[in-house]
Amino acid sequence: VLFNQFKYFFNLYFLLLACSQFVPELRLGALYTYWVPLGFVLIITIIREAVEEIRCSMRDKEVNSQIYSKLSTPAFFHSNYQCTFHSYIHYFSLQNQRVPADMIFLRTSERNGSCFLRTDQLDGETDWKLRLPVSCTQRLPTAGDLLQIRSYVYAEEPNIDIHSFVGTFTREDGDPPVNESLSIENTLWASTVIASGTIVGVVIYTGKELRSVMNTSNPRNKIGLFDLEVNCLTKILFGALIVVSLVMVALQHFAGRWYLQIFRFLLLFSNIIPISLRVNLDMGKMVYSWMIRKDSKIPGTVVKASTIPEQLGRISYLLTDKTGTLTQNEMVFRRLHLGTVAYGMDSMDEVQSHVFSAYTQPLHEPPTTRSLLSTKVRKTISSRVHEAVKAIALCHNVTPVYESNGVTDQAEAEQHYEDSCRVYQASSPDEVALVQWTESVGLTLVGRDLSSVHLRTPGGQILNFTILQIFPFTYESKRMGIIVRDESTGEITFYMKGADVVMAGIVQYNDWLEEEYNIFFLFFLPKVWMLTGDKLETATCTAKNAHIVTRTQDIHIFRPVTTRGEAHLELNAFRRKHDCALVISGDSLEVCLKFYEYEFMELACQCPAVICCRVAPTQKAQIVRLLQERTGKLTCAVGDGGNDVSMIQEADCGVGVEGKEGKQASLAADFSVTQFKHLGRLLMVHGRNSYKRSAALSQFVIHRSLCISTIMFTSMIYESKPRYRIHKCI
Repeated sequence: VLFNQFKYFFNLYFLLLACSQFVPELRLGALYTYWVPLGFVLIITIIREAVEEIRCSMRDKEVNSQIYSKLSTPAFFHSNYQCTFHSYIHYFSLQNQRVPADMIFLRTSERNGSCFLRTDQLDGETDWKLRLPVSCTQRLPTAGDLLQIRSYVYAEEPNIDIHSFVGTFTREDGDPPVNESLSIENTLWASTVIASGTIVGVVIYTGKELRSVMNTSNPRNKIGLFDLEVNCLTKILFGALIVVSLVMVALQHFAGRWYLQIFRFLLLFSNIIPISLRVNLDMGKMVYSWMIRKDSKIPGTVVKASTIPEQLGRISYLLTDKTGTLTQNEMVFRRLHLGTVAYGMDSMDEVQSHVFSAYTQPLHEPPTTRSLLSTKVRKTISSRVHEAVKAIALCHNVTPVYESNGVTDQAEAEQHYEDSCRVYQASSPDEVALVQWTESVGLTLVGRDLSSVHLRTPGGQILNFTILQIFPFTYESKRMGIIVRDESTGEITFYMKGADVVMAGIVQYNDWLEEEYNIFFLFFLPKVWMLTGDKLETATCTAKNAHIVTRTQDIHIFRPVTTRGEAHLELNAFRRKHDCALVISGDSLEVCLKFYEYEFMELACQCPAVICCRVAPTQKAQIVRLLQERTGKLTCAVGDGGNDVSMIQEADCGVGVEGKEGKQASLAADFSVTQFKHLGRLLMVHGRNSYKRSAALSQFVIHRSLCISTIMFTSMIYESKPRYRIHKCI
């Protein structure tokens, strides 16, 4: 703390001033008149820093207090870059538990022999990732048998690539020994979340060797632009002080030990640089931080860096993540559109009644001709709704999992399809939202394996379907399909769903997202860059819904480039566009920055908005750094995940949003908010007011000191004038 304080010319000046009083020829008064004010300034600073560190420590302790079960017997671990050492097998028994270290997946309690991970805090992708255990350990009868086998893991040297892994697992007590290759599908990286089930794994990397840690940068000590400006003004005042001292010595015709007189005048006019300026500004910053924390309109806001509240009101570039930060990771089925009929949130009870009548309506006698026509129309609408709900309930990759809830054990819950014990697993949260919606309207997914799907009707009847073929979703096709056979009728049906760009070309309207951004942009209109690890279509759709890109604004999608020539041609094509938003992938961005860094940043800074998709955490930090270097403007980075930490720490002002998946971003940020819409008031109310108040306060203190110094200077000049006695000549 002291080193950082004395990097300022302001504090260094007063330190030298106080030290000069130990020289008898320069002493002008008691030592305490110089050391007490300096000590008071340093004590205030140390207390402020200590309070912030204690608060950070308490929040870190809260996050790190999660308890994990550990099998006690050590296991051997081999690496190709250092000697053999001991590791421990960790046993996870809680759902939604965060993985504490990089691990190899050994065993799961799920019958299908796999598990899903939520990796949005690591790579920014909302899609859940499928992970597979080592097959020879998965076949063991119980988890305790892992302690009875003799095996070792051979792992590659730690690196920052979170999408690949090379290693082997060898079991030596078999006959013959079992040797299995390991890939990214067998890993559990730290900062990911286990979706459900019981997971057993062996730790291979910890500490600085974690993939998540290697993708973050070291935090830097941030100095506000206002403090730098005050420090620069102090140097100007010091120059004026030297000039005044030289003038006073010149008025004495440089008589005697004039060089000593210069130092004495420097001490006499030291009030030109007021030491009270630092005290007033530091105490003002503490008041600003207190006002932010106590603002009832942005509850839950935490100030971790009380030294830079003025930065909030001077932001020129806002860089934000998408996952969680803008969407809150909340997937809700809001509208069912069937061509001529649409059902919204306020009319879902009609959908429920149609589904209920489709499975519970008794048979009636044939109606009259007139009533037959009306009944036929009603049945057509009812059947269309029923078929749509059934298609949504069948076309997915969701698996229901039953767990013990303390009252009902797992086996009983699975046998009777207990609703309170059921949890849905899927590779994407939007598929879970679809299945949850079909459950809310009466058609419930109660069972699924590799060959069959089981649905429960509102009347409790179980519908059995055989899976004949699955066409999985790919980024190339942007759709998925499934062929099923109804066991009760023998009817074979092909269901397909896909992205809007290939199915209907309709961008779903999002009321909540518009509300969040309307509240924010009502006050704040900087240039916004959205940096996300998600795919291009999702990033573009979110940018439109969030009004980062208006619906009438042109969008230039930067084509994938891999060579310097391709990047040159694409940049020339983009140069001919005017007033259009830019969408670019992380791979293309890396090529452009490698060969045409200056040209790309010049063009990108002219865009009203930039959307970067599929970017790594280190690329986010690199973009922030390039914006600072190329434009010289202040940047603000906003994120909610562990993959946003590097960007937040690199920005002049980092804001973390406390998401549902963790607090890594909020712990690493300078300011923490609970909702994205709170950012508008934080920047344009508290940031602006803090800057205006600090500017007015510093001007007042400096002007007061200049007035005092001017009076002293004038008085000394008057005293130094020669006086003449007038004698009357007789």
